[in-house]
Amino acid sequence: MGGFFGAISKRDVTLDIFFGVDYHSHLGTRRGGMIIYDEQDGFQRQIHSIENTPFRTKFEKDLADFHGCSGIGCISDTDPQPLLVRSHLGLYAISTVGIINNADQLVSDYFNGHARQFMAMSSGKVNSTELTAALINQKDTLVDGIRYAQEAIDGSSTILILTPEGIVAARDRLGRLPVLIGQNAEGCCVSFESFACTKLGYDSAYELGPGEIVRITPEGWETLAPAGENMRICAFLWTYYGYPNSNYEGKNVEVMRCRNGEIMARSEKAAGTLPDVDWVAGVPDSGVPHAIGYANASGKPFARPFVKYTPTWPRSFMPSSQEVRNQVAKMKQIPVPELIQGKKLLFVDDSIVRGTQLRETVDFLYGAGAKEVHMRSACPPIMYGCKYLNFSRSNSSMELLARKTVQELEGDEGQNHLEEYADSSTQRGQCLLKSICQKLGFDSLGYQSLDGLLEAIGIHRDKVCTYCWTGKE
Repeated sequence: MGGFFGAISKRDVTLDIFFGVDYHSHLGTRRGGMIIYDEQDGFQRQIHSIENTPFRTKFEKDLADFHGCSGIGCISDTDPQPLLVRSHLGLYAISTVGIINNADQLVSDYFNGHARQFMAMSSGKVNSTELTAALINQKDTLVDGIRYAQEAIDGSSTILILTPEGIVAARDRLGRLPVLIGQNAEGCCVSFESFACTKLGYDSAYELGPGEIVRITPEGWETLAPAGENMRICAFLWTYYGYPNSNYEGKNVEVMRCRNGEIMARSEKAAGTLPDVDWVAGVPDSGVPHAIGYANASGKPFARPFVKYTPTWPRSFMPSSQEVRNQVAKMKQIPVPELIQGKKLLFVDDSIVRGTQLRETVDFLYGAGAKEVHMRSACPPIMYGCKYLNFSRSNSSMELLARKTVQELEGDEGQNHLEEYADSSTQRGQCLLKSICQKLGFDSLGYQSLDGLLEAIGIHRDKVCTYCWTGKE
């Protein structure tokens, strides 16, 4: 994934950019970057690896070198950015969040148009932000270029551009990610996460619509290209990777997660499948509010039978190696034996993607003396890898636990019945649950239904992207 923050003001915004970008550290673990513009000294830029050192620590020593009244910054799980670009459109900085599935074709088309080169990364691939800039530069204005780039890209692209005149922000064509504007007496900011604005003293002022392009100045903002009517905002914003304090389309993340857990428990009560357990717990950290909602609605007490040790391992997905990530996840889990020994436990996780770490969690709980371990997923079985956002390390849909289990159960024929397997009320759905229980050691397993998830979000289903569960555009 990735996140971004920008600000433009009548005063220096260096600290706003520094802290605003840092507030997006939960969205990426590979690269961080800042670029500040000053009327006299021009652009100042720095990019660092944050794989082993957090953004704030890595950039703190650079603050003395930055000064200016406008700037942008980003956290990225993909390419180094922001980039500084000189073209016929002028000198500007650019940062993007999204994924370009047809990058090879776009690069080939670019060369066929008599362009000569890209600055290749060590992998030989073209930086996706540089490719986006190259598409933009094929048109006569930034607005036309952004529109052209977003139409040409198979995937999505949310764009921030910093020019000497201001900040241009563009939400991706179908609004899969949020772009929010904050405002105070001295200027404006633009952010992925809404709480980053409010914590820095900006009032939430405006949320861009799908595909909308705006220019932001210290005095406010103006729409350069209107929003489209169709939206497909990512449901995982609320389920997993959005920060609890944030609001997207007016819907708070923490409130949604608690409501989601309540709906799961309510459904299980109605179906008579609610297990008799001593404690309900969340698989830290994003599973906790789902679990609180589940506990409240089920009448089962909430507890924390284990906690994460995060001072030195803030995110289990930080290492690039899956083996190392699994080991780190195991090392982070610190048990509370008094809440585990001889107890029947029900855990709620935000999602079950590959299931590699859950097996370790279950073994760890039984090793600590648990009598039973029941698992609930706060979303439906994930059947398809995301092709619109770059937030999963899965290279193939067959790495997904549910999809792989279907293949094991029924071979290629099973791939024709994924909708049935995703529905626990069907015979195939029950077979999926039983097989995963046996594989991961659960005493029972339940998934939130798609209807329940959408009810918890509270946005019309036609405006929410559910591709990873349904495979439907």
